[in-house]
Amino acid sequence: MGAIPLLASLAGLALALPAARLHEQDRARARGPSRLLLNALRSIPELVWATLLLISAGLGPFAGTLALALHTTGVLGRLFAEALENAAPGPAAALRLQGVGEGRILLWATLPQVLPQLLSYALYRWENNIRAATVLGVVGAGGLGQLLSFHLGLFHMPKTATILLAMLALVLLVDAGSLLARRVLTR
Repeated sequence: MGAIPLLASLAGLALALPAARLHEQDRARARGPSRLLLNALRSIPELVWATLLLISAGLGPFAGTLALALHTTGVLGRLFAEALENAAPGPAAALRLQGVGEGRILLWATLPQVLPQLLSYALYRWENNIRAATVLGVVGAGGLGQLLSFHLGLFHMPKTATILLAMLALVLLVDAGSLLARRVLTR
């Protein structure tokens, strides 16, 4: 479960860079196609992705993982692009006047400004994926949802309660990690 938001964050950032107009003179030629791809990825709900992927990948957690990764990539890519576009232009403009290349400007002026926001978005999507994975598991995509569906179907309420407590613990753990990461990054 932890690899999904990391991989989706990296893919989302890779798609956010061409989808964002980083400064006024940026032609952003790939902006339209990148945003179209991000819109397509996030407009299809995880449940539909899982259904489509269950056909090609079969029952089990792999289809659910791919479904969450595709949808999360679209959501994070859009959020990351917006964050990059909303970064204060002053530091980047100062470096640009000094002749610094765009890659180094992104690395040293833009990303440090938006990194806490990007991390917050990624951790929030991780929390969403924990809940979404449960729903996907109920339809055959594996994970805690499959266990939950199984034990609910057999009226094993103590085991059902344990699974629900595990889900709550995961959400609380991600929330605590998010708070800690934001505190460290904003010092």
